[in-house]
Amino acid sequence: MLYYLFDYLEKQFQFPGATLFGFLTFRAALAMILSLLISTIYGKRIIRFLQRQQVGETIRNLGLAGQQEKAGTPTMGGVIIILATLIPVLLLAKLENIYIILLIVTTLWMGVIGFIDDYIKKFKNDKEGLKGRFKILGQVGLGIIVGVTLFFHSDVTMKEKLPVAEQQILLAENPKVEASKLFKDEIKSTKTTIPFVKGNEFDYADLVTWISPSLGKYAWIIFIMIVILIITAVSNGANLTDGIDGLAAGTSAIIVLTLGIFAWVSGNIIFSDYLNIMYIPRVEEITIYIAAFVGALIGFLWYNTFPAQVFMGDTGSLTIGGIIAVIAIAVRKEWLIPVLCGIFLAENLSVIMQVSWFKYTKKKYGEGRRIFKMSPLHHHYQKSGYHESKIVTRFWIVGILLAILSIVTLKIR
Repeated sequence: MLYYLFDYLEKQFQFPGATLFGFLTFRAALAMILSLLISTIYGKRIIRFLQRQQVGETIRNLGLAGQQEKAGTPTMGGVIIILATLIPVLLLAKLENIYIILLIVTTLWMGVIGFIDDYIKKFKNDKEGLKGRFKILGQVGLGIIVGVTLFFHSDVTMKEKLPVAEQQILLAENPKVEASKLFKDEIKSTKTTIPFVKGNEFDYADLVTWISPSLGKYAWIIFIMIVILIITAVSNGANLTDGIDGLAAGTSAIIVLTLGIFAWVSGNIIFSDYLNIMYIPRVEEITIYIAAFVGALIGFLWYNTFPAQVFMGDTGSLTIGGIIAVIAIAVRKEWLIPVLCGIFLAENLSVIMQVSWFKYTKKKYGEGRRIFKMSPLHHHYQKSGYHESKIVTRFWIVGILLAILSIVTLKIR
């Protein structure tokens, strides 16, 4: 809203300083500062409100050190993250941008699902919360909305670079030719980015056109199914990671900040030309959302680091996972998720391996056996005697290494 206000003031009255709001970097910095202030200043008030409403976490006795001391800690703290993200976005982003619209829908959609889950756990005294099939149904519904929008909306396009021979001709004629002249016109495309590969691009349509070129018209089905899978996997991974103080919020901040770099360079034609990566018009506006989101996560950590004064609950963790998935798909870096979201992947796999092995050994030997002392993975280290602060810090370090590796893929092919 402020963006439109200052844009009007600049055009109509040449208001001093109004042009600053036209700069992406200025609005992103302002969004992060504002979200930090909201999450730290008003976060305390929200925590007190949750305490008055007796929205305390019910802790199951899993035999973990310091576990029972956390009983009664306010949950549903994900509301802090959601508010601290959306308010700066509504004030500073271009609200007609399709990517911003999708991220707002994602935040509200997953926030509602998580809130219902937390509400059932607390106020209906049902430890299981929202039934798993309803969570999956909600994730699938969001996947369909995101997939259909990204595939069919006219503003979701890309630009490919001209063939090398044509580029050389243009550069020979004018060594200072504009970067935009080295790209073709905007097109609709199902291409995405594959890391560590020389060509580094893959077209989802190839999954069906190899059978028959006429099947290309059905590529949207494949694309939507992949979007559903990614959103479901990442949101559940974030949900499983939210098990000890500061782990999910800190890890997610690292991931989202990295995606912000991808969004910025992919939406900037000069950097896209320099790095020889896919140029995605209008995707740079996501940087505003990411800046606000990172600020909200860091501000939330003020109260969520050990010993936590508030838990994010499914209201926060499912929302975080959904947002990360949609951003990765929008900037066409979804195949980097196994690397960038390696912590989420490890947490997911630890649960899958534990449950599968337990069921298999129980059926074969009559007694269930375990691979880990407890899953998800962070609980295994707790059972091994590590303090949760040390576990969280080391997971953050691994997350930073994975983020650096992901950024390096811009040039390593």
